[in-house]
Amino acid sequence: MNRTNPNMPHQEGRHSLPEGSLSEGSLPDGRLPAGAAGDTAFSVKPPAPASSYRSMTAFSPADEEKRRGVRRMKVTATGLLLFVALVYVLAKWASHEGAGAWAGYVAAAAEAGMVGALADWFAVTALFRHPLGLPIPHTAIIPNKKDQLGVSLGEFVGENFLSQDVVRQRLRSVGIGSRLGAWLAVPEHADRVTAELATALRGALTVLRDSDVRAVVGEAITRRADAQEIAPGIGKMLEKVVADGGHRRVVDLVVIRAHDWLVLHDEQVMDAVQGGAPGWTPRFVDKRVGERVYKELLRFVTEMRDSPTHPARGALDRFLTDFASDLQSDTDTRARVERLKGEVLGRGEVQDLIASAWTAVRSMIVSAAEDERSELRLRVRASLLSLGARMATESKVQGKVDRWVEDAAVYVVTTYRREITSLITDTVASWDAEHTTRKIEAHIGRDLQFIRINGTVVGSLAGLLIYTVSRAIGA
Repeated sequence: MNRTNPNMPHQEGRHSLPEGSLSEGSLPDGRLPAGAAGDTAFSVKPPAPASSYRSMTAFSPADEEKRRGVRRMKVTATGLLLFVALVYVLAKWASHEGAGAWAGYVAAAAEAGMVGALADWFAVTALFRHPLGLPIPHTAIIPNKKDQLGVSLGEFVGENFLSQDVVRQRLRSVGIGSRLGAWLAVPEHADRVTAELATALRGALTVLRDSDVRAVVGEAITRRADAQEIAPGIGKMLEKVVADGGHRRVVDLVVIRAHDWLVLHDEQVMDAVQGGAPGWTPRFVDKRVGERVYKELLRFVTEMRDSPTHPARGALDRFLTDFASDLQSDTDTRARVERLKGEVLGRGEVQDLIASAWTAVRSMIVSAAEDERSELRLRVRASLLSLGARMATESKVQGKVDRWVEDAAVYVVTTYRREITSLITDTVASWDAEHTTRKIEAHIGRDLQFIRINGTVVGSLAGLLIYTVSRAIGA
């Protein structure tokens, strides 16, 4: 019968073993040894940190069921020990009363069975606590060596599961490329991935602060523009535009608008010419000059509009060609362009325009991500389907994907192996030793009780064999 310290409150799970079982610190018959004050079952340890204490003392219904199973197996193993002890006593009594030679065989088998049961009880108990509460060396292995076991477990995982060869071999055997390709090739799966990507994109854009992004975009564009000379690039682009005749539409637009403007604002043009005449000239002369200038200007613009081969157009072509060449090779022209660039970028209006570009881009992306029929989502879906089909059928693509995945996994395990293994080590170290022991015992204790049962049976058979051989040799 188990006994508890009357001065300490009863704790569920610590002294609830059934009567007749070998509880912590008890003799095989259930009595407590004298002076067993060091029994770990009755000692009080400082409380573990709140987080680890809650994690290790929180027994789930499955854990409680396993603990009940352990208790039942302890009762069975202890009952078998008591049974062979009873058989031993009866066999000895029968032998003393002259029952015959069979009593000696039974007594020898029962005696060896008791020895085997006690030895295995000691071995099993030594894993979790000090047998009989005695501080015998190399007992209470789990609570005393918990931290060392955590370190060993972390090293074992790091060496045998997080090595480069193991990771590559395992991933290569899985065939991620072909499996992923076959999965992506299914339209429903491509739709699902597209929707998830759209959700992730919207979430990322929501988390980002517009002010921060605008500042970063503005600073990046300004820094890039300051670091790179733009004149040669503009010159090359202008040279190609002129060579291809791309500027002619712009010239056509300008002269058409200029002609229309002159037609609508003839009075303003003539007034401007008259206003610039000297004060000593007669007014009728200023008027005739203004009319003449307006007519010549209108005639020039009209001819330039209507004639693709107008000399002014050719002169403009030559000017643009020379300007494009100067932008690329003339030092003074390039320097003036750089100064102009700095002045333009430094203006507040330009900085506001650059910063506001993010708002427009963000609104466009969010709108496209939310619309299931948007061009963005349709193109992403089509790309996923195409990629899935190629991955499922083309070995070259499969090999590339497999190598990418392997390289990424190897980089993670080799770079962060210490952090991964330290998670195991630190987690085990943070557990409370006593409650860790109880939880481990709840999970493996039932199987360990079979060791006691097997020890009783094997010991009995071994004792019977030894006794039989000894009798045969003696005869």
